[in-house]
Amino acid sequence: MTQTLTFLGIESSCDDTAAAVLRRTADGQALILSSVVEGQSALHAAFGGVVPEIAARAHAERLDHCVEQALAQADLGLGELDGIAVTSGPGLIGGVLSGVMLAKGIAAATGLPIIGVNHLAGHALTPRLTDQLAFPYLMLLVSGGHCQFLIVKAPDVFQRLGGTIDDAPGEAFDKIAKLLALPQPGGPYVEQEAALGDAKRFKFPRPLLDRPDCDLSFSGLKTAVLRARDQVIAQNGGIPLQDRRDLCAGFQAAVSDVLVEKSRRALEIYLELQPLVPALAVAGGVAANTHIRSALQALCARMGVRFTAPPLRLCTDNAAMIAWAGIERFVTGTVDPSDLIARPRWPLDAAAAGMIGSGKKGPKA
Repeated sequence: MTQTLTFLGIESSCDDTAAAVLRRTADGQALILSSVVEGQSALHAAFGGVVPEIAARAHAERLDHCVEQALAQADLGLGELDGIAVTSGPGLIGGVLSGVMLAKGIAAATGLPIIGVNHLAGHALTPRLTDQLAFPYLMLLVSGGHCQFLIVKAPDVFQRLGGTIDDAPGEAFDKIAKLLALPQPGGPYVEQEAALGDAKRFKFPRPLLDRPDCDLSFSGLKTAVLRARDQVIAQNGGIPLQDRRDLCAGFQAAVSDVLVEKSRRALEIYLELQPLVPALAVAGGVAANTHIRSALQALCARMGVRFTAPPLRLCTDNAAMIAWAGIERFVTGTVDPSDLIARPRWPLDAAAAGMIGSGKKGPKA
């Protein structure tokens, strides 16, 4: 399929309400015609984290306005689109359901095809949106809710090499920020404090480096930071500014060291495929952390592998990546039925064993 395709993308899996219009030209280039993202940080600030019920209500109130803005910025009407791509999982079910129902309504009114997109696939395929990366490539998907090493072989074919068995790095950053009375979302604030701290002062563990696989764990590291913080408070009656900076720096260094070593192991497995242009891509919210980016970039330079990461605005949740992933699936001949469902859980590699438990809804990752 070589024709130009223009898709509306809708994203509402967590606490960002987003809509975008993206065009794929006949030669495969991507043009982001518009991208609207409305965050909800102010709504959740008093609670120290995302409240699912508040997030779902905000999505329901904002989604149609975001779509209207995206179409207006692209100077297009619904009749000029070729399809609709919507996040249909995984995520907070209330938000996912809001996006799916809106997309189904637009599809029913216009006759446009609808493509349900795995939110994680949106992140995993972003390097093809931004850098036209060829299959197969190694993806480190590192975000607030997920952390996985994936060999991306096709728009719908992912081989998971490993991932987190408990907290995702972004979740750990947010929890450390909360422990240290920093604002939410915590990742950027921890990074800011860490830039002024001494990463060697506190001796934090590097979990699971004694295991030869690509799995990760961050809950023990979080506990170690909690204990160090409590010791600082006991000694000082509070947390002096420099102590907070040193705690952040030590924590960030530990996360970075673990990600780099596990990435090295994943690269060794990936390179056995002998790809023509070996590449490691990193995406997800934590990919915006410049310290971690730099460490991974240095690793790739040592191993002779291309490193790529999306622009910061495409690291966090957005609808442009959903529109692109929808186009990728559409080009392969995929169109979803009108009874497309919202899914709270949806592993990318269905053949891999669940990493964080299972239940009636299936494995989380």
